Amino acid sequence: MAKVILVTGGSGLVGSAIKMIVESGALSDEHWIFTNSKEADLSDLQQTKELFEKYKPTHVIHLAAMVGGLFHNMNNNLDMLRKNIHINDNILETSFQYNVKKVVSCLSTCIFPDKTTYPIDETMIHNGPPHPSNFGYSYAKRLLDISNKAYHQKHGVIFTSVVPCNVFGPHDNFDLQNAHVVPALIHRLHIAIEKGEKKFVVLGSGKPLRQFIYSLDLAKLFIWTLRNYNEIEPIILSVDEKDEVTIRQLAEMIAKSFDFQGVLEFDTNAADGQIKKTASNSKLKQFLPNFKFTNLEIAIAETVEWFKKNKKQARLVNH
Repeated sequence: MAKVILVTGGSGLVGSAIKMIVESGALSDEHWIFTNSKEADLSDLQQTKELFEKYKPTHVIHLAAMVGGLFHNMNNNLDMLRKNIHINDNILETSFQYNVKKVVSCLSTCIFPDKTTYPIDETMIHNGPPHPSNFGYSYAKRLLDISNKAYHQKHGVIFTSVVPCNVFGPHDNFDLQNAHVVPALIHRLHIAIEKGEKKFVVLGSGKPLRQFIYSLDLAKLFIWTLRNYNEIEPIILSVDEKDEVTIRQLAEMIAKSFDFQGVLEFDTNAADGQIKKTASNSKLKQFLPNFKFTNLEIAIAETVEWFKKNKKQARLVNH
């Protein structure tokens, strides 16, 4: 029987990457549908049901969420909590009602406890409060993991989730108000170069450490998860611990990709967020010991190139 795979949030960063990978080699028994908020507001139960009635999915990759970077999260914790709780509850309950065989939802490493030991792994999600900057988003995402377990306990369904580290790549959100660190830095430097400025101002100290995964690598791992991973417990999809870089190193890579000859300056009055959130990918490595991640410098260069070519239609307000 053919699989009908519905991808929510299908036009965003990860959805676009999955679409690119699928188009380069989908299985013959898979029919992929990429939907987004223009088609249905998933925080509305009736619209969610109508979407499922229309496509009758057998499998769901659930990427849709209200998201934002550090500063957006800090100012909108209530909205982040309520909107994401509604979206997630509607997707899981409607998936159950429509006999969806498997749902793979997307969590984030930012939901892990603020005070913890490193590296963090899948067993530690609920071990303490998340960082106060994004507690609304974090608790909504944690509840998704709780819901998966509760649905499995009561109904035996395979509702599971993945936990990516920081994702970036083509089709990212480059809007300076909401963007995560990679697209924000790319857009900021682009503006500085256009204005002929000789310095690149980076918000924060540049000291926090992060793991970054290229969206096309994550897409391949998402598709593998849908086809092959049948545990309810989440699985972290992240690059190796040794591939962690500082925000300063990241900014230097972006400057190099733009061939920017000026100086980097760090605005230490701006918040840094968590200093580190190192994640272990040892569970993933047990399943896929030979998976090759794209080199970070190459992936950054490709993303900068995409931005330059597509900046007219890329998601970037404030320009």
